[in-house]
Amino acid sequence: MGNLFSTPTYSSYSPPPPPPPSPTFRQPWREISWSNKEEDLQYVKNYQHENSEVKPLRIMLYGSVGAGKSSFISSVSSCMRGRMGIPAAGNATTGGVTSFTTKYETHRIKKGDRGDFYPFVFNDIMGLEENDGRGVRVDDIKLVLQGHVFDKYKKMKEIREAARDLGIPQVAIVTKIDEACKETKKDLKNVYKSKYLKKKMTDFSSQLGIPLNCIFPVKSYSSEISLVDDVDSLILSALRRMIDFGDDFINTM
Repeated sequence: MGNLFSTPTYSSYSPPPPPPPSPTFRQPWREISWSNKEEDLQYVKNYQHENSEVKPLRIMLYGSVGAGKSSFISSVSSCMRGRMGIPAAGNATTGGVTSFTTKYETHRIKKGDRGDFYPFVFNDIMGLEENDGRGVRVDDIKLVLQGHVFDKYKKMKEIREAARDLGIPQVAIVTKIDEACKETKKDLKNVYKSKYLKKKMTDFSSQLGIPLNCIFPVKSYSSEISLVDDVDSLILSALRRMIDFGDDFINTM
């Protein structure tokens, strides 16, 4: 005959763990007009500084090896010309530890098929490297900032301080955002929603003393064979501010 009583089985209930925090903000922390890149494009195309003694507006790029300076110049040129182009050679290898750009170069951007150029140029310079005797010297960059052009790291903060003492405006370009953040790789429009990129930009601002509103994340063209509106929108947003800051500096000279 069976047992009339049974031994109850007790089990402890554990609520399911909370979901991980979202890697993105619900709303972007900086607004950008994704759907109307033509406004920024036309603004840049129409730019002409009033000081006739300054020709052209020079934008010097400096940064660590592999930061993507040459690729950024190429991307700006492609965006402005409305087609892919390669005016500034960049290093496509991933294992290199030395600078691909080995001299101070000036890159002008043609206005369409005409023979004239836009009134701003990019100066690409050999990358900053930690090892002694390799890469561009900080003192050489200081000479360039003073208008002395030459051919051919301690730390970026030292260069920023030299430019500050000369009154030269500075912006920071954060490149390769699609490689740094999977949310941005998935959709470039997540750039100002990404919590990871926001933290990186904030940290960079604190380390170098560059205001957050002077730091611009971009993606340069790499594998694409046609222009992409979202890529252009970020490039033009950064370029427009470079031109504005540079024009303000010219007007104070």
